[in-house]
Amino acid sequence: MKKQQSGFTMIELIMVIVILGILAAFALPKFADFGADARKASINGAAGAMKSASAIAHAAYLAAGTKPSSVTLEGTPIPLVHGYPSTQGILAAAQITSDDYDIGTLGTVAVKNSTDCKVVYTEATASTATPPVITPPTFKVNADDC
Repeated sequence: MKKQQSGFTMIELIMVIVILGILAAFALPKFADFGADARKASINGAAGAMKSASAIAHAAYLAAGTKPSSVTLEGTPIPLVHGYPSTQGILAAAQITSDDYDIGTLGTVAVKNSTDCKVVYTEATASTATPPVITPPTFKVNADDC
């Protein structure tokens, strides 16, 4: 007696692979542009680092009790303005370097090669120690900005 074999022929399998390849070729470009998401995540991380570093430096300032002009965080002196890091001090405190970001004047930190995807640190302005302003304050960069 002969057994009847069942299954797919080689041509059927090849056709399925070809169809899947064509679908993937059209679908991949829609999902492959993760660059904007990466830039947004990077600048949101920098904004969070600035906020945290500012709070830590201010806590060290308050703990000193002598109103120092700088505090030392992880062996790095951080210059202060009204008890909070200066625009240059926040970069050192948050460990933000020009290797990772484009550093502008007046506390502007931008993603490399993107002038719109940025965060701005504004120093404390009053001797009453008004906290510094970190823009965007909600740490959410607009999708169109990056």
